[in-house]
Amino acid sequence: MSWTDERVELLKKMWGEGQSASQIAKELGGVTRNAVIGKVHRLGLSNRATGSAPKTEAKAKPAPKPEAKLKPAPKTEPARPTVVASEAEAKPATPARRQIIPAGQPLPPQPSANEISPEALAKVNEIEKKAKKLSLMELTERTCKWPVGDPATEDFWFCGLPVQAGKPYCEAHVGVAFQPMSARRDRRR
Repeated sequence: MSWTDERVELLKKMWGEGQSASQIAKELGGVTRNAVIGKVHRLGLSNRATGSAPKTEAKAKPAPKPEAKLKPAPKTEPARPTVVASEAEAKPATPARRQIIPAGQPLPPQPSANEISPEALAKVNEIEKKAKKLSLMELTERTCKWPVGDPATEDFWFCGLPVQAGKPYCEAHVGVAFQPMSARRDRRR
């Protein structure tokens, strides 16, 4: 399909009348909506105010009735500081709020850390003494990708020991990261 002078003039006329690119493409035939949009852009016709009144103005919605005024948005409270364990026990249960903790600040205690068996933690502590301490750029598909430390500090690293088949972590970190379904189900009760 080539853009003949007649087709370009028809495109300009229909575009000025407020026709959509799909309608113009259908009328012209043999051209897609995207081709019409591209030609309109190349011709610099993107401003429809230059033609006659677009059809969309004829279908304008009436102004809202005075009684249908919008209510102002409710005021939001500023973010609360992270709740420590002793305060959490004293207050009634409320939905948890997410809070962004600035880099370099210690993370609040994570609930999952209490649920990991002491044997698994001991194994992880031993393994991390033998870890290769790799940077992100040194990781491969065969190295353990368990992060250790705070990413905002200089002493952040990845385990780097050989991974367990089909897993992203070494044997010790798999024991912490992946828990059997029955153990998770029992914990919820």
